[in-house]
Amino acid sequence: MQSATSRSTGCPAYSQTLPREPRSAVVARRLVRASLTLWGLESLIDDATLIVTELIGHAIDHGRLASIRVVVSRHSEKAVRVGVVDRSKADSKRRVDSDDDLLRGLGLLLVDALADRWGTEPYRWGKQVWAVLRERETP
Repeated sequence: MQSATSRSTGCPAYSQTLPREPRSAVVARRLVRASLTLWGLESLIDDATLIVTELIGHAIDHGRLASIRVVVSRHSEKAVRVGVVDRSKADSKRRVDSDDDLLRGLGLLLVDALADRWGTEPYRWGKQVWAVLRERETP
């Protein structure tokens, strides 16, 4: 059984190590949903769960080891960062071609459309692909 851990210093965060396989997206979405609910950021749940699903898919395609790590952190009162860590140093880039025959590799386009910003944080042994979502002011 997998368990989520919280960070005791810095900005609030939860993380969980999962197998690098498609069914881990279900657990990752549950972690994101629970974190955002706890922080009162329910308006971000739909976009954040879709983003984490795409980031999991990206890590499955490009990771090297059997596990990945999902990280959900609260960077401000109205902003959250969702990331997936894998052991691949391959750079994550948004695809720009529009070949209708290609069904894979478009997930980062979706992340780009939904997130306020996203990027890749390189590590000596791999990387974290992350996205920041910000709660919008309601008029």
